[in-house]
Amino acid sequence: MNNRWALALVFAVFAVFLFWFVSVRQSLLFMVGMGLGAVLAGARFGFTTGWRHLIERRDASGVFAQLLLLAIAAAFSMPLLASFPTELSAALGPPSISLLIGALVFGAAMQIADGCGSGTLYKAGLGIPLNMAILPLFALGSFLGSAHLGWWLELGQIQPIGLVTEVGLSGALGLTYLGLALIGLAAWGWSKTSGVSRSLFSKSLLIGAVLIALLAVLNLVIAGQPWGVVYGFGLWAAKIAQAGNLFDPATNAFWSQPVNATALQQSVFLDLTSITNIGILAGALWIFSRNKTGKSNPLTSQQWIVGLIAGFLLGYSSRLAFGCNVGAMVSGISTGSIHGWIWVVMAFLGSLVGVRIRRYFGY
Repeated sequence: MNNRWALALVFAVFAVFLFWFVSVRQSLLFMVGMGLGAVLAGARFGFTTGWRHLIERRDASGVFAQLLLLAIAAAFSMPLLASFPTELSAALGPPSISLLIGALVFGAAMQIADGCGSGTLYKAGLGIPLNMAILPLFALGSFLGSAHLGWWLELGQIQPIGLVTEVGLSGALGLTYLGLALIGLAAWGWSKTSGVSRSLFSKSLLIGAVLIALLAVLNLVIAGQPWGVVYGFGLWAAKIAQAGNLFDPATNAFWSQPVNATALQQSVFLDLTSITNIGILAGALWIFSRNKTGKSNPLTSQQWIVGLIAGFLLGYSSRLAFGCNVGAMVSGISTGSIHGWIWVVMAFLGSLVGVRIRRYFGY
């Protein structure tokens, strides 16, 4: 009990610090991040686990919860984007070779590492050793992926496509719900092949989906941009690399862009994604202080090595794919980006391979 109240005091002081010395927006985003971390950890809402359970157990409950999340987030996000096109931005990424390869690799790596971007954050906050060790490697991979992104995009890309802009609000919502319904039917059909009667719905996951969707929408309203994770990781590593004179951002295609160059020069507390990431860690740590849920089975040295390599690949591939399950799938699809749908297809194909690799190494 003392630890819980001590943590609550620390987090409250940090929120006040942000409010007083940084901005009201950053303080609010930290609290949104805490809410996300608490829900993700409390409900054990795993994007990675939901996909793996569908593939291995023919259990569609996790995927159905994710579809509900996307449906609710889209119902709020798309009208907001249509009403405030200059104040709010969608999570748009260009369909490209880098997207195809990045999403495929990410889908495999997240199954091996047992976590996507948000999963790595909240499991690190829960004190799970592998995810804690993966976090800095994820950041390093994200930075290197951003540093190499210009080369990858030269392989081929087209301009980002936003459904709200291209087909209007009603068209965007209609196409989005049609896509979600088709995925739901496919997941339902896949679950029936097991021959075992399973519930398609998990109460805790469904509650988690509703709360995460609402918090994601709140993030969009406060930040002016959709919820993301990967950019913050890459920025942290980029700042360290710049401080050590290990790279020159002025000569890099990604980090020389005005918005990224500014982020490198400013305090990390001013970065919208970073402050939400810190909040997710804090929210998960709060859950850990209450439930002590961070225990995991000990890993062999081989499992550690494979897991850490997968963690690095998570960071690198997510940058090539313009996001992870959060930035590309949740935020991309809910704000009408075509790249989010491409990401889902490729990442699921990667997961089909990843679960087999995971099983081979005995995770």
